[in-house]
Amino acid sequence: MSERADIAGLVEVARHLKTPAAIRERCRRLLDKARAGALPHFSLHEEHLPAIADYVAAVTRENYPDLRIPVHSRFGHFDAGAVNRNAELDRALASANREERVRAKLDLVVVSVLLDAGSGPSWTYVEAEGGTYARSEGLAVASFRMFMDGRFAADPAAPLRADGLGRLSIEELGRGFQVGPHNHLVGLDGRRELLHALSRVVGRPGDLLDLIRAKARGTDVGAADVLGVILETLGPIWPGRIILGGINLGDVWPHASLADAESPLHEKLIPFHKLSQWLTYSLLPPLEEAGLRVTRLDDLTGLPEYRNGGLFMDLGVLSLKDPAQAAKTHPASDELIVEWRALTVALLDELAPLVRSRLGKSAEELPLANILQGGTWAAGRKIAAELRPGGAPPLKVESDGTVF
Repeated sequence: MSERADIAGLVEVARHLKTPAAIRERCRRLLDKARAGALPHFSLHEEHLPAIADYVAAVTRENYPDLRIPVHSRFGHFDAGAVNRNAELDRALASANREERVRAKLDLVVVSVLLDAGSGPSWTYVEAEGGTYARSEGLAVASFRMFMDGRFAADPAAPLRADGLGRLSIEELGRGFQVGPHNHLVGLDGRRELLHALSRVVGRPGDLLDLIRAKARGTDVGAADVLGVILETLGPIWPGRIILGGINLGDVWPHASLADAESPLHEKLIPFHKLSQWLTYSLLPPLEEAGLRVTRLDDLTGLPEYRNGGLFMDLGVLSLKDPAQAAKTHPASDELIVEWRALTVALLDELAPLVRSRLGKSAEELPLANILQGGTWAAGRKIAAELRPGGAPPLKVESDGTVF
């Protein structure tokens, strides 16, 4: 086979690894190996899944008694502490036309999601109004306030835009996050570099609207197509990732159990695209405001992050074969973390129908995106708070600000 044919084959593999179908297929392969007891790091105890479904259903009813559950979106985090910041944003944009309102909201949510990658256990954000927030919700509130203050804008006269990210300094980003000697935020440099890289591939995040519209059929656009736009457009921004056929794969990592030792690397790769899928879910509200309907939400997968993954560990479906690993700090590339994330994605698919049956809902009435919100993310946070001070996850992950 010629070198050109080899490269073309790798490009085809790389494109496949940037699809939710590839995420599901490869994560399920690890779940099958877990069922056979053939994984190196985790043991599987599926008999506990019904109890987790009971727990998630109870948390969902507590959070949404009428079972009118929104999609798992960053816009929900903006209202942390029962403060209606989304209404504040709408008031600030009231004089703009619909097109500019939508682009401004896309600016905000793209930046906020990319900044939502693990804060570490000690960081908090104190809002001027008096609330104190930590972890993902703290990052949401902090990024919201930075946007409202015009810190992401190129022109102070047009503050509600994110077209000045390339000029954002590490010092200014640190001030926005209230970073100090006693308030450390992990991965601050990585976050700044991610925003700089974002500014190089798309001058203004709100302009993603044009690329997504181009994928629509009439007013309908598939969720996988939205994800595809994000992965193709933002692919170059991810630092230090695997390159296949000249393509930056992003949130894709190897696991030796997927193939024989002699197999090429690409056969051992598991894609996740956590931040990109989280962003896809989070784009729904402004895209709907633009007149687009995002369809086939269940083509996307559950999110492989520490709240969902922690839920399965804390309630006994997953256990470490070497319990001492819980005391160690692992990079995102560690095979143990890759295994945890893959099992999380596959188990969320197994859990979803059990939760629906307990809530009396069909798959059409309660897509996975709503179960995450209702839901598994909230349940993971609740059980973590009951088991560990500060609600820390059951595994320690070293964050560079670009994965979790």
